[in-house]
Amino acid sequence: DLESVPELYSYTEEPEFTINRKCFEEDFQTQVQGKRWPELDLAKQKAYVMRLLDGLEVVNRDKRLKAARAVLYLAQGVFGECDVEAEVLHWSRHNNFLLFQMGTFSAFLELLNMEIDNSQACSSALRKPAISLADSTELRVLLSVMYLMVENIRVEAEADPPEWKSSRETFRTELSEYEEPFALLLFTMVAKFCSGHAPHFPMKKVLLLLWKVLLFTLGGFEALQAMKTKKREELGLPPLPEDSIQVVRRMRAASPPTYTIELLDQQSSKRGHRSRRPLVKQDSLDIYNERDPFKNDEAGVDEEENDDVDSGIEGELDLMERDAIIQAGPAQRPPIERVSFPKGLPWAPKVRQKDIEHFLEIALLKILLAAAPTSKAKTDSINILADVLPEEMPITVLQSMKLGVDVNRHKEIIVKSISASLLLLLKHFKLNHIYQFEYVSQHLVFANCIPLILKFFNQNIMSYITAKNSISVLDYPHCTVHELPELTAESLEAGDNNQFCWRNLFSCINLLRLLNKLTKWKHSRTMMLVVFKSAPILKRALKVKQAMMQLYVLKLLKIQTKYLGRQWRKSNMKTMSAIYQKVRHRMNDDWAYGNDIDARPWDFQAEECTLRANIEAFNSRRYDKSQDSEFAPVDNCLQSVLGQPLELPEDFHYSYELWLEREVFSQPIRWEELLHYQ
Repeated sequence: DLESVPELYSYTEEPEFTINRKCFEEDFQTQVQGKRWPELDLAKQKAYVMRLLDGLEVVNRDKRLKAARAVLYLAQGVFGECDVEAEVLHWSRHNNFLLFQMGTFSAFLELLNMEIDNSQACSSALRKPAISLADSTELRVLLSVMYLMVENIRVEAEADPPEWKSSRETFRTELSEYEEPFALLLFTMVAKFCSGHAPHFPMKKVLLLLWKVLLFTLGGFEALQAMKTKKREELGLPPLPEDSIQVVRRMRAASPPTYTIELLDQQSSKRGHRSRRPLVKQDSLDIYNERDPFKNDEAGVDEEENDDVDSGIEGELDLMERDAIIQAGPAQRPPIERVSFPKGLPWAPKVRQKDIEHFLEIALLKILLAAAPTSKAKTDSINILADVLPEEMPITVLQSMKLGVDVNRHKEIIVKSISASLLLLLKHFKLNHIYQFEYVSQHLVFANCIPLILKFFNQNIMSYITAKNSISVLDYPHCTVHELPELTAESLEAGDNNQFCWRNLFSCINLLRLLNKLTKWKHSRTMMLVVFKSAPILKRALKVKQAMMQLYVLKLLKIQTKYLGRQWRKSNMKTMSAIYQKVRHRMNDDWAYGNDIDARPWDFQAEECTLRANIEAFNSRRYDKSQDSEFAPVDNCLQSVLGQPLELPEDFHYSYELWLEREVFSQPIRWEELLHYQ
């Protein structure tokens, strides 16, 4: 992903590159006179990094920030000593491995914890009417260094020396096992931001770092496929017949035939020939699609465009501002069947159940809603632009245009990182244990994830995918080694020549896959797609001529076709044909007709409550105490209580302070219960 590092920086942060360089050079020249950083041998580079790390421990906040900026300049590739972009990236990679080996990540983690707990910064941000970049300076510097380290060390290269490979494994272990998983700290930041206690947190950087940490520690889709294959072998299951992603990559995008026939008719009429409509081969359709794969289809005849689109989502549901559309009613527990379950999850959970509910039920979706292009500005919604808005608002028209591009790009990056993180988590949960997957999925559904994604697609999706919200001359590392041109309308519009925005296409595919994950084989959730009138919204997304995106749209249409009625099927024969052509079918798959036993009355609460009861029954069987606390014997003798041997994890002493803070000091003591006790 070549866009990963440039996306870390907003265009309004561009002047800070110079500040970082200045902080480094002022200190470097006093320590190493007459030499440049690339000229130093490894021992001297290590000695200088150690001196910078000492500077991070001083009491003076400004001096600490200067030292952190100097470290950031090293992580960015000492661009002042480089002439070309490739050189900047080379030194960035070298320096990030060096920084990790010298213990920089641990030092920055301590500083990050300090900034998260900085109540003065939080209260000052809460009092301000408008939050800008200046409110998150320290956090942005810390998160940028950590992101550059994670991204550079995570990506493997053939030429990596052996010590880099061992550093990579050490770093992966450190991120997932030391004290607490680093991803948990980032989730805590997301939750704190969404609760309104820390509006100055730079959410884009937090979410990008969270996504990359999950990719690094859990593994991406290729690693997931390898783990799946390995587990099937261990359990004696037959190997997977194919990798769905690899199959989709070989697919060609479907194109409505009417458009191409009309095109050929127009050509023949220009030549003065009158002829019958010719049969069009698939090859000619593919050639046409390949010539302009993202061309809008507006000239073609659209099927049943008079469907009631707008009333489906807009106006019917004001998301996140009212209670969840479905409240899980009191679970009437059905009799649980005796099933042989494994003795527990493959690995012990490091995150408490209430934390998962807190993070996933609302926090990520709340930010996704705020970043959606269809979102209207609301006074009470969360402000996700804290790390993009400058202190002084633009004066000229060109500056306003630049800020507008920056804000749109900022929102797109947030959608990309949230959608990728949620999809990755769900896929790993599903492989690890099905009830983990079902538990998190249900929380997402109860937090209105399904209508939120549909609301996202209820826009001009072609415009979103072809949007060019980037200014290539301001992207890192280009802006660090080239003279920046004067700001003109031409330089703002001089972007790449791609026909589409890869970032937005990636986000759309992730969201469609997420929707598929939540609704697959779930009758009640499929009915939610029907109730929210998703068919016309999804059909409009088929205009994007990209095979993978079309496949996931067609899958979503396939599962609800039987509920849409005969008239819809009759009016949408092209869509039905595309489903037959592209989507895998089961034997005797009666998806297209309403005579399946699944076409029964919709009872959402009963199905979801049954699922929740099964999950809770599993958890209580595996993890609950054998006796209720009310019936457990109580020892009131101080001597014997303090003298009791307790079994603690080996690494408990690492996180003892954290445990005390979380489980003892921050828990309210309800003294009134002593008074009411009988």
